[in-house]
Amino acid sequence: MDKLKKHLKEIHRKYLRRKHKTNTLTKRNSNLPRLIVHKSNKYNYAEIVDRDGKTLVYLTDLKLKWETKSERAFALWKEVAKLALQKGVKKVVFDRNGYLYHGRVKAVAEGAREGGLEF
Repeated sequence: MDKLKKHLKEIHRKYLRRKHKTNTLTKRNSNLPRLIVHKSNKYNYAEIVDRDGKTLVYLTDLKLKWETKSERAFALWKEVAKLALQKGVKKVVFDRNGYLYHGRVKAVAEGAREGGLEF
């Protein structure tokens, strides 16, 4: 049991280190809105927040029907990019929120880029 606790603590420590690093990078470019990624075991959440903390665009893929979670993430962020461009947001800072740049987070970035946003 002690090995499991140590392993989980190490995973959480690495997550916090990544989150701190991304927060530092987003604060450095604080004049741009943030493109925030959040994911649960089933769904993806999309949010673009300006530097004052006001939410410009928020969507979720609760109603989207795709084969995989990565495909849903790609479609969701493509839609978010379209809404952001309608509101005049073209350039953003990608805040992956401590998640590894792999799988759904990578699909998010590709969908936002294909939708027309610049990082």
